[in-house]
Amino acid sequence: MYRIALMRVGVAGASGYAGMELVRLLSAHPHFELEVLSGHSTAGESIASHSPSLTGAVGGSNYAPTTADAFDGLDLVFVALPHGASQDLVPALVAAGLTVVDLGADFRLSPYEYQRWYGEEHRAPELCASAAYGLVERNRAALTGAALVAVPGCYPTAANLGLGPFVDAGAIDVTDVIVDAASGLSGAGRAPTDRLHFAAADEDVVAYGLLDHRHTAEMELVLGASVLFTPHLVPMVRGMLATSYARPLDGLDSAGAMAILHDAYDAEHFVHVVDAPPSTKWASGSNAAFVTARVDERTGRLLVLSAIDNLGKGAAGQAVQCANVVAGIGETAGLSNVGVYP
Repeated sequence: MYRIALMRVGVAGASGYAGMELVRLLSAHPHFELEVLSGHSTAGESIASHSPSLTGAVGGSNYAPTTADAFDGLDLVFVALPHGASQDLVPALVAAGLTVVDLGADFRLSPYEYQRWYGEEHRAPELCASAAYGLVERNRAALTGAALVAVPGCYPTAANLGLGPFVDAGAIDVTDVIVDAASGLSGAGRAPTDRLHFAAADEDVVAYGLLDHRHTAEMELVLGASVLFTPHLVPMVRGMLATSYARPLDGLDSAGAMAILHDAYDAEHFVHVVDAPPSTKWASGSNAAFVTARVDERTGRLLVLSAIDNLGKGAAGQAVQCANVVAGIGETAGLSNVGVYP
């Protein structure tokens, strides 16, 4: 029987939440052989001791240092580092002929937009134009054979999956789009901060990044729209719900809005168009996304709801989906579109 050859892969930043989720998914992937896991502050430390949930995946392995030579001889590297850090690693990986799937923000935008939204000059601007933006359902063709993939942020993934079909259909006014979204605390990363302490986060909902959250740039890039975006942290571990609003054009009603979503996604494996308002738990632990829409005749607004797991379709799951497309293997390999409930 013909068997697809295993690809040798590594994860840079495997000690963070997104990196840990990558390890969990890749350890069961039928075509990827997980060989190198790196951690910056955890180099040399036992992976199983630092992240006991990964014991079954990594055995007695230790974290490698996060340097380009640590990944010599591999085929593909997933990079799950904080924004700004990828620029110091990815150029060397690409120059060595490795395929790179970057979960960070460094290569999602042009150098100009990166400096505008992140407040610092880009240190590897020559790679920005060649990076394929990894929102698979909206950019699949550009991913095939790509050497560098920029995996979208979690908020843009949820918002753009919901609103994108309406932009494609010319069904909304792109000068007036509003996105409110709520994320689980894991979206803020593993590093401890005051706002992530249990006493601060429990029984609390807080808006942040008012008017200038960096993910706004990705929403505007993908949608070609002017977006007012407000993110919120909610006291749950994982999950994301985006509530988006736009002004419909040409007499769009709720039935027509749902038809647009069905036309866009009925052939997709991971995006489910549903009638009921989606719940974040529906997607928990999976690469699934749930979307629905209504048109409010009273206010003349289109309402679109999108639910994902911020560590799944919003990060690690989407990165694996991208890598599957890049490698030309089955897009669903190693991924589930079924959530873990309760």
